[in-house]
Amino acid sequence: MNRTMATDKNVRLCQPSGQTVLTITTTEMHTGGEPVRIIESGFPKPRGETILDKINDLRQNYDHLRKFVILEPRGHFDMYAVLLVPPDNPEADIGAIFLHNEGYSTMCGHACVALGRYAVDNGLIELNLHQESTTEAQVNIQVPCGLVKTFVSVQEDGDVIRTGRVRFESVPSFVVCQDVCVQVEGYGDCQIDVAYGGAFYAFVSSADLSVDLQSSPIAEIAKAATALKAAVSSAVSLHHPETPAFLYGIMVVDSRKAFAEDGVYHHTCIFADSETDRSPCGSGCTARAALMFQRGQLKLGQTCTFRSGVTGSEFQARVVNTSRVDLTDAVVVEVEGQGYYSGRNILTLEEGDSLGKGFIVR
Repeated sequence: MNRTMATDKNVRLCQPSGQTVLTITTTEMHTGGEPVRIIESGFPKPRGETILDKINDLRQNYDHLRKFVILEPRGHFDMYAVLLVPPDNPEADIGAIFLHNEGYSTMCGHACVALGRYAVDNGLIELNLHQESTTEAQVNIQVPCGLVKTFVSVQEDGDVIRTGRVRFESVPSFVVCQDVCVQVEGYGDCQIDVAYGGAFYAFVSSADLSVDLQSSPIAEIAKAATALKAAVSSAVSLHHPETPAFLYGIMVVDSRKAFAEDGVYHHTCIFADSETDRSPCGSGCTARAALMFQRGQLKLGQTCTFRSGVTGSEFQARVVNTSRVDLTDAVVVEVEGQGYYSGRNILTLEEGDSLGKGFIVR
């Protein structure tokens, strides 16, 4: 069978036969390997006076768009995204709502690291670099759990501003309970701690779940963590005076390196609907630092490193101040990491494409 190679003269450009009914554009970033899909256009503005009101509007009226952005065929089970919204806190420069495979979260540290850099690079704040000593730009981000202050390293290179690492100061973080024994179906008794770092996390030794962070398949770790999450959610009562209180994630701590002589602590975070965090998890690191501080394992101002059991990426953390949440002792934790750009996307939905609305493969 003879085939004719296409040339400039005989090329025929084919156009999609279906009508595009939805277009959303995004900038893609990652922090420590964990994706940050920043929605830039095509998404309706959620209604409401506060960020929590806006989340409720998204949940009730636009949750199909969360699935469109997060799930396959454009995303995947472990995708993470951010929708920028106008803040209602006068101290904030921008507002952010976090989207994942299950819904919406109250806090996300890895996303705040990426957003700090993104805000500076895209002119979302006014830079004040007239002083020679200025090496950081501050970006205040209002998130569902409160105000998160980020500090973006900047360097002037002629007319170009180059951004780099970002550190953020957490909302006041605290310990809920320590050394609680819960019975986990299929795994027996597990000893856990629960702490808050903008979201609530339960901490468990990998040995209690019979997994190894270095050698066990991720699916096995996620399965065990999901079983533990169900048990802890039933056994431990959570409360926060200002934000929704629910168990967001499980931090599986490497039992072999629970007390690191080199200042590096290993863990893997499973959050939302069994989603595996590629990064060390910013808000989980915040909660773990609060737990370590209360136990005397971390001093005020002392820096430690948290390393992801998935990718080996690292965040540095330190307790920078003490605080209170109602009558509970709390701390302010600073977490530092690096966000990177990985691309830009134009996400479209063609008329008649039912699978294009989003589906999950576990």
